[in-house]
Amino acid sequence: MKKILKKYFFRDFPSAAGTLISVSILLFMIIGPLVSQYDPLTVDMGAKLVKPGAEHIFGTDEMGRDLFTRLAYGAWYSMGTALAVVLIAAAVGIIVGGIAGYVGGWFDNLVMRICDIFLSFPQIFLAMIIAAAIGAGIGPTIFALAVSWWPNYARMVRGMVIVIKEKLYVESAKAIGMHPIKIIFVIIIPQTMSMVIPQITMGIGNALISASGLSFIGLGAQMPTPEWGAMISQGSRFIFNAPYYVIIPGLFIFLAVLGFSLLGDSLQEATNPELNNI
Repeated sequence: MKKILKKYFFRDFPSAAGTLISVSILLFMIIGPLVSQYDPLTVDMGAKLVKPGAEHIFGTDEMGRDLFTRLAYGAWYSMGTALAVVLIAAAVGIIVGGIAGYVGGWFDNLVMRICDIFLSFPQIFLAMIIAAAIGAGIGPTIFALAVSWWPNYARMVRGMVIVIKEKLYVESAKAIGMHPIKIIFVIIIPQTMSMVIPQITMGIGNALISASGLSFIGLGAQMPTPEWGAMISQGSRFIFNAPYYVIIPGLFIFLAVLGFSLLGDSLQEATNPELNNI
């Protein structure tokens, strides 16, 4: 056991740290709401802005709501939003990029020019425009970020599909009359997952930052929803009186982004070791 721990933590510390932090955040999401004795939305003006202590581990906000409870419930909103963004963007990008790379010709050129149009805007700026146009909220945030992110996955998958479709086993599938859709999604797309999955994992952290940023400026989740970015926005008004109100949610965002980024980077190194030499 000692040899395993030594090998895992000291020879591959980023992977171990990323796994530990990511699992800790997920456990906090699951266990936190179960162990808390408070409701995330119940107002108690007699306990407003109480400092962290035995009764309120992380303190309370300006409405007397327990911050530990709100952070635990808020993890479902913040992490759920980030996960939904990357999964939707990846799904759209894989489908569009896979078909474009396999079909080629004018369709491939059309898809790539559309991707260029999206990528010509800074992604967070494009997401802000979309969110401002369709309204604030978690649903619009997911839609706005997914729309601005799918071209990244489409271009990545398209490039891999162009290479994979020339392989002998793909030519054999064509020769026996297999339908092109089946070739794309049964034979080719699974071969791209070694690159896509690490990108999705790392993308969770980026999506969390973007979603929290939109909530911070009022375009994402709205109070009293216990979303981490919205909590930081609300707590910024009390930064001098109750700095813990801002620091603790910010620390959770930092740890979640760090954990998933390290985990995604380690997955990429493990599944694509040739990239280490580039």
